[in-house]
Amino acid sequence: MSRGSSHISVDAKGRVSIPTKHRHALTSEGGSALVITISATDRCLLLYTASTWVEVEAKLVSLPTLNPQIRKLKRMLIGHADDVAMDGNGRVLLPPALREFAGIGKKAVLVGQGDKFEVWDEAHWVAERDSMYDLELDEANLPEELASLAF
Repeated sequence: MSRGSSHISVDAKGRVSIPTKHRHALTSEGGSALVITISATDRCLLLYTASTWVEVEAKLVSLPTLNPQIRKLKRMLIGHADDVAMDGNGRVLLPPALREFAGIGKKAVLVGQGDKFEVWDEAHWVAERDSMYDLELDEANLPEELASLAF
């Protein structure tokens, strides 16, 4: 389970050191094999365990490609997916093209999302986080999927 957030540094080679508290979530299922790709909705990266990515990719591949939105989604997620591995020191290389897409500089934030982590440029994450608090929830118009949630 990937939860919580951590501010992390990006070294000169584009590597991030995964905080110890998050390493188990990324290595418990498949060792050090990970998959990183771009987000289809935000300027951030998505970091999956290899086993979780296999499930996500299978679902994407099974979707019909005649629909232009599905085609675009496949191109974004599968077309940018890259196999990476966590080294013995808990570091993961963020590929240059993906770092460029997400605008990740020397400071980043790792944000748990349950089945994956998002990797954000720190300044972009702070702006995104702050803008979330500006939104007012309209409880009368919440999606049906949230009706049974209590928090």
